[in-house]
Amino acid sequence: MAIQWFPGHMTAARKKAAETMEFTDIVIEVLDARVPEASSNPIIKELRLHRQRPNLKILNKADLADPLVTQAWLNYYNNQEGVKAVALSCKKPGDATRIPGICKMIAPHRGTHLKQLRMMIMGIPNVGKSTLMNALLNRRIAKVGDEPAVTKVQQRFELDPTMSITDTPGLMWPKIQHESDGFMLAASHAIGRNAVIDEDVAIFLADLLLARYPALLTQRYRFATEGMDGVDVIEAVAKQRGFRLKGSQLDLEKSAMTLLTDYRSGALGRISLETPETREKMLAAAQALKLEKAKISAEAEASKNPKFSENPDSNDTSEVNTEPEAEI
Repeated sequence: MAIQWFPGHMTAARKKAAETMEFTDIVIEVLDARVPEASSNPIIKELRLHRQRPNLKILNKADLADPLVTQAWLNYYNNQEGVKAVALSCKKPGDATRIPGICKMIAPHRGTHLKQLRMMIMGIPNVGKSTLMNALLNRRIAKVGDEPAVTKVQQRFELDPTMSITDTPGLMWPKIQHESDGFMLAASHAIGRNAVIDEDVAIFLADLLLARYPALLTQRYRFATEGMDGVDVIEAVAKQRGFRLKGSQLDLEKSAMTLLTDYRSGALGRISLETPETREKMLAAAQALKLEKAKISAEAEASKNPKFSENPDSNDTSEVNTEPEAEI
């Protein structure tokens, strides 16, 4: 099941962001540190590159992510031209106060009374943009919620006479290209629940945890994971927690939500769902599959329009003069 989610207000948000980009000096892109590339909106990259704007990537919720994997992502991003990446937790006010100084380092020609440093915060829903805004301004100006797409309009504020910042609505892109990205975003609560089936998302998450963090499952739920698949994990959580419906049937929906909630809150431990290496492998596999599909399609098309012969000369239907040449 491919997960897609693009609420109507995001079309207007995309257009407004493109307009504001012209008057922006630096784009602050907030990512979920547990799924940095899956939560990186290609529209944001397209908009900022069109205007040639530098990019500060904030790997937010770093306190929930695997620290070794987060460091690998920082190395990955900081090797990219025009990009600076930092990891922090926007819920810690001390972390957020570092951001204006970093932005000044990235755009040293701005940040005076004559040339105000103009920053714009962008990102997909529910990655912590509003929490970051509140921490930067040291007051509650942006509505914060545990559901995606809380902010729906742009808001501009002055940090001081030399710096301003624009908060933007969470912005998805019309089509999520890779199926695993959709599941990782849904597991991390960046996609509205009306677009997903919680049990499917939980099974995806369980399979990934079995492959990379089986010990955390055992530690949290007190069962051995050997020989299990994702469905087995959901059933085991239901048994361990006593989640049952009438007739003693396992309540798998409640079990699925328990697993998702424990991951999202950090109760399971510090977990990253993707690494630079797994991302590279996924993209390579997707490209190979795309080429294979193109090959099959080409072969199918060729079978509908077979050639007369493998030898093109044998298909020449032009008239041949068989009369003897005239003697000279």
